[in-house]
Amino acid sequence: MKLKAKTQRLWLVVGAMTALGGAGVLAFSTLGDKATYFYAPSDLAGKPPPVDAIRLGGMVEKGSLVRGGHTVTFVVTDNAKTWPVTYTGILPDLFREGQGVIAEGKVDPASGVFRAETILAKHDEKYMPPEVAGAMHKTGGKVG
Repeated sequence: MKLKAKTQRLWLVVGAMTALGGAGVLAFSTLGDKATYFYAPSDLAGKPPPVDAIRLGGMVEKGSLVRGGHTVTFVVTDNAKTWPVTYTGILPDLFREGQGVIAEGKVDPASGVFRAETILAKHDEKYMPPEVAGAMHKTGGKVG
């Protein structure tokens, strides 16, 4: 039995939509395993800390940077709230107080300190990561 051209097109469209839907589900399920969510200090304040890896972003508070060998501690602020951060490793050349930063890692539930595994610093005077700029804008802080 031969299908009419209209029926063939309908089955082709249904098959294409099914394939696209399957690809979308596969992409989102894979992305969900690797996603790292962005938080500003105000987003974390007053809530239980997330157990998954997150990105904490804002400005490095002036006067908060303390170096001790390969370990540094500093405070990230969005001009409304602050959050203490500890990082062991080599900092990016552009990392300094008063500059935008994104720290990737986890909040230590016992101490409340954010233990960063990676530090990302802005790369010139005009650039600020969009997440940091948005968080600073929400809290009324100075951007860049």
